[in-house]
Amino acid sequence: MALSEYNSSLTLEGLQTKPERQYLERKGRDQKATKIANELIGMLNAGGGTLVYGMADDGTVEDLQTLPPRELDAYRKLLHEFIQPPANIELEEIFLPDGQLIFLFHVEPDYERLFSRKDNEAVYLRVADSNRGPLNRDEVKKLEYNKAVRSYEEELQDDFDPEDLDATICEEYRKAMNYTGSFEQLAVKRNLARRKEGQVTYKNSAILLFAEDPSQYINNAAVRYVRYRGTELKSGTQFNVIKDQRFELCLPKLIQQLEAFMEASLRDYYFLNMENGRFERVPEFPKEAWLEGIVNAVCHRSYNLQGNCIYIKHFDDRLEISNSGPLPAQVTVENIGRERYSRNPRITRVLAEMNYVRELNEGVPRIYGAMQQSMLAAPEYKDVENTVTLTLRNKVTNHKETIHADTLKQIELHWSSLSDKQQAMIGFLLQNQEATISQMIDATSITAQAVRYNLKKLEELDIVERISEKIRDPKALYRFKNK
Repeated sequence: MALSEYNSSLTLEGLQTKPERQYLERKGRDQKATKIANELIGMLNAGGGTLVYGMADDGTVEDLQTLPPRELDAYRKLLHEFIQPPANIELEEIFLPDGQLIFLFHVEPDYERLFSRKDNEAVYLRVADSNRGPLNRDEVKKLEYNKAVRSYEEELQDDFDPEDLDATICEEYRKAMNYTGSFEQLAVKRNLARRKEGQVTYKNSAILLFAEDPSQYINNAAVRYVRYRGTELKSGTQFNVIKDQRFELCLPKLIQQLEAFMEASLRDYYFLNMENGRFERVPEFPKEAWLEGIVNAVCHRSYNLQGNCIYIKHFDDRLEISNSGPLPAQVTVENIGRERYSRNPRITRVLAEMNYVRELNEGVPRIYGAMQQSMLAAPEYKDVENTVTLTLRNKVTNHKETIHADTLKQIELHWSSLSDKQQAMIGFLLQNQEATISQMIDATSITAQAVRYNLKKLEELDIVERISEKIRDPKALYRFKNK
């Protein structure tokens, strides 16, 4: 029987018998409110969980009603008294069947903010089944990196060699800013570098923007394009990767190269305007959508999380663009089209100054607009396991091949003289590429005799061909003629 309204998986038996682990902690009645606060801070800075107050380590219930009312209130108030910034923790007061009282603190993880004690700024971190802390300065700094609180783009890179700067991009930025001095002076002026005792040290933002190969200094500062045959990832003997290419350049050149590469990699399809019989070329995905998706990934990636590069996964029916780092605290998959943010504001600002991106998160609304204008499904965002993925879906999943140019001309030439039935059958083949007579009957509501008659007429016009070695074959396929 569920014990909690907030987490239906929690039962009294489970809370008493399950071993303490990353997401479950028991604390007896004698624990001070400050100790409980420390444990909650540790959970907030890790992956969240549930803390049971009023239950000993061995699962024995210790009725909180035996505490003086004023002391019990201290535990109710500890979220506000001892934890900063305001945390997403729900306190649930549970009366067990025998009347005993326990507190359940439900802790939601927050991957963007760092939590600490309000009175002494001590920071804690839950690791496995224990709470670590107070953390020392280096440990706090590392945790800030992991939680993307400290601005990684602002960190100085002491071992960067200015000889590794891309001179052409540096000059492009200098001209874009209409700056008469040197690039080094401009970098210092724009807070991309710092001058101290005559020496200039560049920040990570400058390396990502202007180094010939940022990956030499920042692991996986790259984009990887993978093309799959079909709509699902397969392995082993069915391994279906048909192209795998990696791009490692400074961000402006990276955007340039990806734009050219994707234009060459994405397909165009011809769709028939059923009103005038003219074929119109339709791209697999609108450029404004996929290019903005790539640029947004480049701008908003958590570069301090260096385990994975940015991925562009291209399936027959969709494009998935993913980058490391959760959405910022104020942004959700529901409001991403409205909420304005920038994880790397300095990088975004420079790219905007160089006309590679627009500021104020205008890219996401443009993605939605471009997909809607192309009458495609709305973009889908997912934020799972510290990875944000944008999915764009097309309408050409079933296109097996491009219709021959001569066949397109024949359809356009004869369209006005074709019957409604013949036009409907052509429309069905445009969506499915091939079909049997029975499939035609089911889809068009045309009688079998009429389907056969009209297919024969379309064959005579060199628009359709029959695929079968048998004279009488109910499973014979009809498709557009491949000249």
